[in-house]
Amino acid sequence: MDPAYVSALAALAGSAIGGLTSLAASWLTGRGQFNAQRLAHDIDRREELYKDFIEKASESFVDALEHDKPDVSKLVRLYAIVSRMRVLSSQGVVEKADRVILRIIETYLGPNKTPRDIAHDVKNHSMLDPLHDFSNACRDEFRMQAVAPRYAVSR
Repeated sequence: MDPAYVSALAALAGSAIGGLTSLAASWLTGRGQFNAQRLAHDIDRREELYKDFIEKASESFVDALEHDKPDVSKLVRLYAIVSRMRVLSSQGVVEKADRVILRIIETYLGPNKTPRDIAHDVKNHSMLDPLHDFSNACRDEFRMQAVAPRYAVSR
């Protein structure tokens, strides 16, 4: 074989390998950026969802302390938020949210509380934060997401 042909083939092969390497690097970089954006969007959606749940559950809990008839529309809104959580969140977060709603319903069924009753319960630690376990579950889920993102595995 003519040495000129060998040089030309080596140049073409090197050029092709360099082009493929560049293409692969660009593809991997783009994929990594897409996954990072998708993860950030997923986290933002869940943060907003959890914020809505905490606000609505707090309002419902206060209403339950003051009234003995449940505000059904508020409870339905809470269940709607929990249904959205079933799509986006871990099972642990959903279970804690369900427990919050049950606690609110139990509070409606109990006697109404006066400000003096509430102060007494808080002072004696008999009325714990109904959202405490839910908040912890959300924080744990976000920590786990940071360690092992859901979208890191190729699909």
